[in-house]
Amino acid sequence: MQELLRQIMPNLMSKPDIFLRSVGESLEMLAWSGILSFLLGLFLGVVVTVTKKGGVMENGPVSQVLDKVINFFRSIPFIILLAGLIPLTRLVVGTAIGVRGAILPLVFGTVPFFARQVEAALAELDGGIVEAALAMGSGPLEIIFRVYLKESIAPIARATTITAISLIGLTAMAGAVGAGGLGDFAIRYGHQRNQIDVTYVTVLTLVLLVSVIQIVGNLIARKNTH
Repeated sequence: MQELLRQIMPNLMSKPDIFLRSVGESLEMLAWSGILSFLLGLFLGVVVTVTKKGGVMENGPVSQVLDKVINFFRSIPFIILLAGLIPLTRLVVGTAIGVRGAILPLVFGTVPFFARQVEAALAELDGGIVEAALAMGSGPLEIIFRVYLKESIAPIARATTITAISLIGLTAMAGAVGAGGLGDFAIRYGHQRNQIDVTYVTVLTLVLLVSVIQIVGNLIARKNTH
């Protein structure tokens, strides 16, 4: 089997340790930035939803400010955001390269997108359910946790899946500018050294990762669809 793999992808098989390290770096970036982006994006999405006009915690100034901030960061291409956040990244984590240096830009690039996805997911909720909860005397926090979040698990799961898949692409892009991971591996060995088998295996690895996330996301959404 090993001999067959050496014939099919000789360049990759000459550096399996580097490839595995790159996979690990990509997974580390995905895990840390994904968790932080999920928490922050969920929070912002909920706040934007409940503070908008007609919301259970209506607050015009807060809603407008958050809306503008989210739109601002969503409009910046990620590659430019990477460069623009270098001083802040160095201040916060002490370096702007490697996995540690990529997490902050990945969070900044993902949170606005996920916040909008959460906002759209919560907007699918039937307004009659919220009105019924209000009529029963439920407070704002009870409505957020027992109505909005509990009844929107399926759409939020779908939004999380979309965001995670998008984040995989961002981690690859970050790797191309010094963050490590599969993006760096594909550029350094596949592109710059013209080792086609390295590029193909990297692509297949990313496709496999996306497929796993999509399957898990679909299962969660299906189990929580009423």
